[in-house]
Amino acid sequence: MSQSIQVLLVEDDDDFAFLTGQLLREQSGLELIGRAASRREGVELSYALRPQLVLMDLTLSPGRMDGIDAAREIRLNTEAKVVFLSVYEDPKVVLDACRRSFASSYLFKSQFGLIPDTLRVVAQGHSPQEYMILALILGQLSSAEQSIFYRMLGREVSLSSSPKTIANQQSAVLRKLGLRNKEELLHVFAAYQL
Repeated sequence: MSQSIQVLLVEDDDDFAFLTGQLLREQSGLELIGRAASRREGVELSYALRPQLVLMDLTLSPGRMDGIDAAREIRLNTEAKVVFLSVYEDPKVVLDACRRSFASSYLFKSQFGLIPDTLRVVAQGHSPQEYMILALILGQLSSAEQSIFYRMLGREVSLSSSPKTIANQQSAVLRKLGLRNKEELLHVFAAYQL
């Protein structure tokens, strides 16, 4: 028997959290290991519990998309993948949040019944949305910077630029992605299995 996928729920709406918890507990192969109601609590629990997946509300306080910052911090510092939940049914808004936080997928809260299957797909590898999110992330980079990006990931890429130009392009890649160093880049993009 395969091991259950461990899920942390970060949701400030008590009623929605209760229903989501109930849904996850009814599913074989999914284990709800904790619930947080705020950005800070979500980050702390992700460090303490080390879930495989974090199901994260995009707005954890009224009028603020603070789930983005929480998801980004979790992605940069743990192995967990993040799936956003959103009441905003605007794919552009949610995809931008995913791009900024390196999330793996998203669901609108109106798609409640799809939560278990989405979590399974993300845990097994790539969700279809993950490809879109990755394309948005890499779309921030020029063609030359994308070559540098893949080289930074360890791929064999032939470059004809000078070492100084390559170093400048590496800095530009990190800056555009909002990452501090190559180690963060390797950590974040390991989840995308490039």
